[in-house]
Amino acid sequence: MKILVINCGSSSIKYQLLDMEREEELAEGLLEKIGEAHSFLSHQTGKGVIRREVNAPNHHQGLSLIIDLLLERSEGVIKDLSEISAVGHRVVHGGDTFIESTLIDGEVMQTIKRCATLAPLHNPPNLAGIEAAMDLLPNVPQVAVFDTAFHQTMPEEAYVYPLPYEFYEKYGIRRYGFHGTSHRYVAQRAAQILGKDLRDLKIITCHLGNGCSITAVDRGKSVDTSMGFTPLEGLPMGTRCGDIDPSIIFFIAEKENLSFEEVNNILNRKSGLLGISGISNDVREIRREAERGNYRARLALEILAYRVKKYIGAYAAVLGGVDAIVFTAGIGENAGYVRSRICQGLEFLGIQLDENRNKDPVKWRGIISAENSQVKVLVIPTREELMIARDTLEILQRHKG
Repeated sequence: MKILVINCGSSSIKYQLLDMEREEELAEGLLEKIGEAHSFLSHQTGKGVIRREVNAPNHHQGLSLIIDLLLERSEGVIKDLSEISAVGHRVVHGGDTFIESTLIDGEVMQTIKRCATLAPLHNPPNLAGIEAAMDLLPNVPQVAVFDTAFHQTMPEEAYVYPLPYEFYEKYGIRRYGFHGTSHRYVAQRAAQILGKDLRDLKIITCHLGNGCSITAVDRGKSVDTSMGFTPLEGLPMGTRCGDIDPSIIFFIAEKENLSFEEVNNILNRKSGLLGISGISNDVREIRREAERGNYRARLALEILAYRVKKYIGAYAAVLGGVDAIVFTAGIGENAGYVRSRICQGLEFLGIQLDENRNKDPVKWRGIISAENSQVKVLVIPTREELMIARDTLEILQRHKG
């Protein structure tokens, strides 16, 4: 059974076609700069990688190009559209309506549209991708997999903000959390690697990429997470500030004579690692500059490590102990220096990092903690597309059965 996974951004479509009998990636790619004069499509199969300049004025045309490429005689991997059994869509925000992935119908689409007020940059393109897929693959089941769904198991004391309660009742202002598909996958994978039942483990998962979030996973369920009402809360990220004193917003607006929209742009696009370093939002570039003695570059890395460490301590308290720490996503998987700085000083929790393993996690099945470490530390590449495909397959079988 082949499942097409689609992740639509405001000007992009990321996709994978997976054969679920072996959970094998048949093709994957990225269409960039949708709506611009020149769009680019990168496509990878077992035959290699190709990159083309294409005309993609909208998501519908973009998905049409992707489907054509999957069918193409020279670069394609399927002979007929009937080989695609279902389409799984990443949807960023499901509000508090969706606690799990779901088969898409008209009512689900309307709810996704209503949730666009909570994620105006994400849900509209997610919805555009769903509409395009339904039009281009009209007889193929479509499934929505929500970033927020995994976190719907949080208790009220974790997700209700200490604001007038009426704002929660009227506008749904609460902690929702994001990156749920990634946190769920790496928690499950950690249990497999450790040979343990997930229901017996307390795990802290650290998704550290251009967007960063940490989740406390208690026996397979999210009980707290660092991102909140929007993905701006929590850790410092590539360009997002994370946790700050809310009064700073009004102070900057007054001193710089800026609108709230302009301040919001600063907090989301000009802050974080970019804002501190003044160099880049890319940890690799910041690390190079730090090694050359750039003070602000070094400070950016230290702030990131410090904040992650602080959340780990907090979530260890929330969980009442911790069995494993998992690092994933671009920084989490590749920046051994950052992982090392985070773990330094956490020995009191039972964390002992093995620096040799930290330099080559793959060699050690992802386990980078010392043999005698009470708490296991792992590096696990996230596979959100696979998780979406698994959910899609499960729902497809459930409805057929």
